[in-house]
Amino acid sequence: MRFIDELSLAGKRVLMRVDFNVPLDDKGNVTDDNRVRAAIPSVKYAVDSGAMLILCSHLGRPKGKKDPRYSLRPVATLLGEILNMDVPLAPDCVGEQVRTLVETMKPGGCILLENLRYHPEEQANDPGFAEELATLADVYINDAFAVSHRAHASVVGVPEFVKECGAGLLLKKELSYFNKAMENPARPLVAILGGAKVSSKLGAIENILRKVDKLIIGGAMANTFLAASGLDVGRSLMEDDLLDTARGIMALATKRGVKFYLPVDCLVADELGPNSPVEAVTCQEIPEGKMALDIGPASITLFEEALRDVATIVWNGPMGAFEVEAFSGGTKALAHAVGQSNALSIIGGGDTDHAVAMAGEKDNVSYMSTGGGAFLRLLEGKELPGIEALERCGTKIH
Repeated sequence: MRFIDELSLAGKRVLMRVDFNVPLDDKGNVTDDNRVRAAIPSVKYAVDSGAMLILCSHLGRPKGKKDPRYSLRPVATLLGEILNMDVPLAPDCVGEQVRTLVETMKPGGCILLENLRYHPEEQANDPGFAEELATLADVYINDAFAVSHRAHASVVGVPEFVKECGAGLLLKKELSYFNKAMENPARPLVAILGGAKVSSKLGAIENILRKVDKLIIGGAMANTFLAASGLDVGRSLMEDDLLDTARGIMALATKRGVKFYLPVDCLVADELGPNSPVEAVTCQEIPEGKMALDIGPASITLFEEALRDVATIVWNGPMGAFEVEAFSGGTKALAHAVGQSNALSIIGGGDTDHAVAMAGEKDNVSYMSTGGGAFLRLLEGKELPGIEALERCGTKIH
């Protein structure tokens, strides 16, 4: 696989898949421009190299229909302001009007295609749709790490119909940091996994146990492990059908010499809401009618101690229901511990990124990944379909 800075782009039409799936307010203004700014190094590189740059992305879930609420127009405006140049929004992503617009482009110019998901063929990875997109390009660049785990037309279909392909600078950075953390880490290496369900991270846990020195489990998924250890977790969210699996994971951790950390206390309440009375209890004493919704103060201290001597930290998933203020303390405390650590720290997943930013530690971690699902797939030890597609570049050119 080659990267954008290894390709000759001058005078060529470059179709670049980016992730501009940004949040918009009621007036259509971009409320968080991080994803746009993450793509700027690749965009500037292509423009400065004299390419005719054609950007494509999805935004939201328009369900295969043209819906003005999901137009990329606000993003085109924002991009123009950042680059200090005109970035026209094409009327669509395929069709005669788009081809005409591309044909009139000059070297160093940039346009943004309209929302790919206005067409159901995008998510269906329709070969005809992929080929039509590919006709716009001499070179295809994937710089959308966040969607590189999805087998969509613009991610895996287009490269097969383009002669030259490469990965963008953001994708290069994502893979570089991940490899530093998981393939050749400074040790000790600790992984922190949180979130709601063991089932969604089972593959990641099983793969991680081959690599890490310590594993910290928090969030609602910890309840399944606590129940598997013989504790009564009350009305807490848990997965009954994975108790044997959880016991197997803990046994494997012991066998491999991995230090395995679970919460020792938690914050409980009758309901997940801002007005529900909260109390801290040990995990052995969760009341029958209550739910564990965050790790408690003793768990925070335990997890902070576990992080004290490590050289590499990989974190995916919050420690509790952090979207409710009363249950955000555990995740914020862990974010502070990670932020103040001297370890190489890689944060993956939208919820975790948001929590770290909320805790004011965004600038203190080594790298915040732009993709939750793609990051998790890498943690599972699997290849990303978007990366594999770059290796198949040009295989369907007639």
